[in-house]
Amino acid sequence: MSDRHAAFRRIAQDLGVDAVALVPGPNFERLYDAAFGSHERPMVVLIPAEGAPAALVPDLELSAFAALGFEGEVFGWRDQTGHAAAFAELARHLPLSSLAVEGQVMRVFTHHALVAAYPGLSVIDAEAEISALRLRKSPAELAALAEAIAISEAALAETLDRVRVGMTEAEVERMLVAALFAHGAEDQAFGALVAAAENAAHAHAHARADYAIRPGDALLIDFGARKGRLCADITRTVFVGHASDEAQAVYDRVLAANRAGLAAARPGATAHDVDDAATSVLEASPFAERIRTRTGHGLGRAVHEAPYIVRGNRQVLEPGMVFTVEPGLYRDGPGGFGVRIEDDVLVTEDGARALTTFPRELRIVG
Repeated sequence: MSDRHAAFRRIAQDLGVDAVALVPGPNFERLYDAAFGSHERPMVVLIPAEGAPAALVPDLELSAFAALGFEGEVFGWRDQTGHAAAFAELARHLPLSSLAVEGQVMRVFTHHALVAAYPGLSVIDAEAEISALRLRKSPAELAALAEAIAISEAALAETLDRVRVGMTEAEVERMLVAALFAHGAEDQAFGALVAAAENAAHAHAHARADYAIRPGDALLIDFGARKGRLCADITRTVFVGHASDEAQAVYDRVLAANRAGLAAARPGATAHDVDDAATSVLEASPFAERIRTRTGHGLGRAVHEAPYIVRGNRQVLEPGMVFTVEPGLYRDGPGGFGVRIEDDVLVTEDGARALTTFPRELRIVG
């Protein structure tokens, strides 16, 4: 019988620690094919370098956790009594002196509870090692991602056909989200970003309910569906009514950078190479001062995960990796706007291909 925890045991052994701790999040979800919320009630699985794992689970999650077929002891706790006694029982059952944790996922109070239960415990951040297990997507994950992308693109097409001058960003956002669920999304991968005119220059803008879209405005839409626990992440920038000469020139440069990034992606290339290819195109333009962000990030069960597509990251790309290529140019202030074109890219055995197929050429709507 295979040991589904074997990869985590190897991490513990390689790092020279007694165990790896997992908490609800993408790595937990991938291992057990089940999602649990991360809230005020701590939940943690300890996977030792040798021997059976053990888990601490809040009482209201015990029945759902039982469905996982967990191979070790489970220590439950109730709101009325608190979790400290359960952590102490866990520590007596599975003594540890060192532990590797997910530094970007484990919350401080869970860390403190572990340290209180294990006096003198040495804790190291193994986020990179643990999350590296998700780098290469399985066929099932790729199928779910393809479905999430197809839902997203159908919703985007429907929404853009309905955009009109005079609508607010908030109205467009509501149409987009409704279309996502109508086409089969389980959830949004993240809160949709719908921004027009100067608001489109803000990387994490919020849709305004008090701004009516005007002729000539850029309209930037960054969003994605979640399906089968995998996330799509797509951005397209369109122009409402017409596009100025400046808008056309900026758009053309971003599109060229997008294409350069896609062309640079292949097995054996590095994340640095992809970012350098795309960013160099932007830097060689009259708009170089408008560059604000890296070219992309990994995509899967989390919207942002490794590999991060940025200069200086020498991580070698391998078949099965998925990441975004999303160059952009942004100008703040009156008359300002932003343009971003984002695609989801799969590294294949002999190259790479965009999983997103929504047209990239400049489009006029409304």
